[in-house]
Amino acid sequence: MNIIIVDDEEFIRLGLQKILLKMELDIQVIGSFSNGMDAWTHIAKLAPGELDVLITDIKMPMMDGLRLIEHIRDKSIAMIVLSGFSEFEYARKALRQGVRDYLLKPIDKAQLYELLTRLKSERQTAKEQEQLADEASSQSLSADKEHRVIERMKAILEQQYDKNFEMESIAETVGMSGNYLSRLFKQETGETVTDFLIRIRIEKAKQFMSDHPSLKNYEISQLVGYSDPVYFNKLFKKMVGVTPKDYKDKHR
Repeated sequence: MNIIIVDDEEFIRLGLQKILLKMELDIQVIGSFSNGMDAWTHIAKLAPGELDVLITDIKMPMMDGLRLIEHIRDKSIAMIVLSGFSEFEYARKALRQGVRDYLLKPIDKAQLYELLTRLKSERQTAKEQEQLADEASSQSLSADKEHRVIERMKAILEQQYDKNFEMESIAETVGMSGNYLSRLFKQETGETVTDFLIRIRIEKAKQFMSDHPSLKNYEISQLVGYSDPVYFNKLFKKMVGVTPKDYKDKHR
């Protein structure tokens, strides 16, 4: 944790810094100031996240601790106020302004250690939650991308149903491996790529039979991507329940 100390009494600043550096909490004291004005001038130049904890006295020249706290808008900075018994009302006001806690002088080392340990634990938890949120967001974006890929692939198959089907060629078009794309397609649509294509071709064949009854079966077979009319006839009967001839007669 990066910490800044603000107190107009030098021996308090030096003593506090010594206490902090002895704690096994990976603490860095990145600033020590005798008044709020000097502290604010330094804090205002820091990048977001560069300061974790501010420990400040209340009564100081030029700018007191309460004014300094009012200037700090970064809610991620934990602010701790140092207070004497006679300044309790000031400390209570500071708590209403979002100060995390206050410590009575002389400082109790155990109380300070407990407070900083709690702050560090909370920050670690918050960081982990943020990472989990980022991962969830990333997974969501990935799922959205995969959905778009499948929709694009379906559009390609619907437009080019009469062409020779090559999984690797389509996979290369959408930027994925053939095996992964096959698994993803089944996961997204509930059917294999082959079954999807067969369904599209048979639907197109039915449309040709209804709209152009003069077309021969072998012509329709070729129009929907099957060079072997015998295979087409068997596939059509399997999918529709009747032969192409019977279907054409029924819809003539």
